[in-house]
Amino acid sequence: MNKLLTIAIPTFNRAQLLDKQLSWLAQAIKGFEDDCEILVSDNCSTDNTQEVIEKWQITLNNITFKSNKNSKNLGVVKNIMYCLNSTKTKYVWTIGDDDPIQDRAIAYVISKLKQHEDLSLLFLNFSGRNQITGEPVHPPKIVGNRWFDIDSEDGDGDGKAIFEHCFSKSVGAVIFLTATVYRTDLVKRALQDWPDAENNWISLAYLAGYCAANGRVIVTQDTYLECVVGVSYWQKEPKSALLMQYKHIPEVILKLEKSGYSKQFCRRMLLQNGKEVNLKVFLGALRRWPMSAIKIVVPFLALVSLCAFDVMVSKELGLAESSEIPTQEVRTYKP
Repeated sequence: MNKLLTIAIPTFNRAQLLDKQLSWLAQAIKGFEDDCEILVSDNCSTDNTQEVIEKWQITLNNITFKSNKNSKNLGVVKNIMYCLNSTKTKYVWTIGDDDPIQDRAIAYVISKLKQHEDLSLLFLNFSGRNQITGEPVHPPKIVGNRWFDIDSEDGDGDGKAIFEHCFSKSVGAVIFLTATVYRTDLVKRALQDWPDAENNWISLAYLAGYCAANGRVIVTQDTYLECVVGVSYWQKEPKSALLMQYKHIPEVILKLEKSGYSKQFCRRMLLQNGKEVNLKVFLGALRRWPMSAIKIVVPFLALVSLCAFDVMVSKELGLAESSEIPTQEVRTYKP
């Protein structure tokens, strides 16, 4: 029997966390063994990750449990892409090795995937918690500790419109790996259309947007997991904030336009990104890596300026057209 869902876990040097996540999975997956496969992709760990994988492969011998060990550390995003590209089931759910997930999440996901055979994307709502203080964390544009402020669990809404709302409210929500279930053929097609996505830390937003543009979307009302803020892989990279704000987000927005999203939406998102970038990030990078900072920021400024000019021209044309209407009406009714 063909499996429905691959639950994939990309990991690197976090054997203890992986062991805990697989322990959760062993309990939560009971009753759904015929529907699911497990895949663990080890990014060339130097700890006892392989021992943990082998232990759970023996324990979970009643379910298809595949593993991969990269010959070298490919980087986090490329390891995620490996999981997506190697999946053979209809859907793929790639989860972090450290993200707390509720036991009921698997049952919910399987039921929705079976109920909506043409589903292309499923967002599991989640809460946020600061790693250091333990305090709740949520995007400033959203009220309450629920990172998606929209729910569309009937799967009948406009996929593009749903994604546009989610993306405009919180980039962080749509790139949270563990919150997203993709339809495999669509996510593979998206990666074929943009092979360089593996070098963009925000590319998960593109993958979600691509899937949303090609089918039905579900966003849950309830939260099924938690995002611990402050432990993201990209935050360990020195130039991460600069790249994400000034290069990776604009790249994704331009790719979304090529994937069928309207020019108006993409212009609005580019301008929004232009307003939200942190000038301190650029100034700090300028002091540390002046040439790299300039190479990254100059194209960004040119793109935002062009976008702003385009919007201004469109408004002026709209005003000109609207001002002509009364004149035409007067001429029409002249005796």
